[in-house]
Amino acid sequence: MRPVLTVFAKEVIDNLRDRRSLLTALFGMPIAMPIFFVVLISFQIERNIDSAEELIELPVIGAEHAPNLLRYLESRNIDIVAGPADGAAAAEAVQAGDEDVVLLIPADFGEELAGMIPATVELYLDQANTSGNADIGRVRDALFGYNQALAGIRLSARGVNPALLRPLNIDHIDVSTPSGRAAILLGMLSYFFLFALLMGGMYLAIDATAGERERGSLEPLLSLPLARAHLIIGKIAATCVFMAIALALCLLSFFAALPFLPLEQLGMTPNFSLAVVLAAFALLLPFTLVSASMMTLAASFTKSYKEAQTWLGVLLLVPTMPILIVSILTVQPRFEFMFIPALSQHLILVDIVSNEPVSALHIAISATSTLTLGAILTWLCVRLYHREALLG
Repeated sequence: MRPVLTVFAKEVIDNLRDRRSLLTALFGMPIAMPIFFVVLISFQIERNIDSAEELIELPVIGAEHAPNLLRYLESRNIDIVAGPADGAAAAEAVQAGDEDVVLLIPADFGEELAGMIPATVELYLDQANTSGNADIGRVRDALFGYNQALAGIRLSARGVNPALLRPLNIDHIDVSTPSGRAAILLGMLSYFFLFALLMGGMYLAIDATAGERERGSLEPLLSLPLARAHLIIGKIAATCVFMAIALALCLLSFFAALPFLPLEQLGMTPNFSLAVVLAAFALLLPFTLVSASMMTLAASFTKSYKEAQTWLGVLLLVPTMPILIVSILTVQPRFEFMFIPALSQHLILVDIVSNEPVSALHIAISATSTLTLGAILTWLCVRLYHREALLG
């Protein structure tokens, strides 16, 4: 082990000397991204909560034709203001972004209601304007509520029970837990963890292979009385250490930042205690071997530092892409998925954050298959370093 430890110490010291790359790898993604994520989500939650409670303005054209409707809207915390001149002007205002939504009430609105004819109102909106979706939704709900209330009054006036129009009374029984609901929002945490892990060792993996070749220091290194297997294992081990440090920093950053996320206002309780942090670290730690050996193998085929950066930048998407896909498809943990590194860790971690029971068999298969793949990639790196063509 002494030759391996010597190479390991050499690579660690060299990477510590490159302070700019070290700061980027260990403090850029692992620390800055969790803070950015929490701030962004907090802003979005506060914005949605405030928009659901605050008084909103609704420009109305033809307000004098429906005083009862306007009083109902005002009771729903909607302030009625004068709208544009006509429908064409309303369409232009909404399209230009001057207004989120405009209500037009035709002059024959009252006559149609009195004649028991479905009265038409026009709601001008722009569904491409996502910033106005909350106000649009509130106005739509208010109009639907007025429609239901008016229908009930008409039936009651004729001696008909309005409940006859509701043959089913559906009670929604939500069996989810606050932690489970929080996992809907926090299910993408594993993406940040894996990405931080990959970024933590990427610069070292490049410098220890393509960087050595570009500086011309690889040939003297290979000429030393040192087995090439020891050389590459030492380099991969050093990369694993920095990946583990980046992973730990990212986990601790989320642990410190999540209490500032107002999830309780949405009925969510994030299950991300220190015990969960330690469990997540142990769960994702085997993936450092896969990542380090994969990056070292890919960088060994490149001839310059810049070329290695390009290829490894693309390679970052390989382990993280399955997480994005299954997050959209909401795939549940299954036995066969535990053989896929990154994906298996993501599925298990989601169950841990959701405070759901986790299968010990799944954890064992995930760790074993991940370490096995890492060992295979390390063996390929050793084989590659025995080729004289490695020197270019």
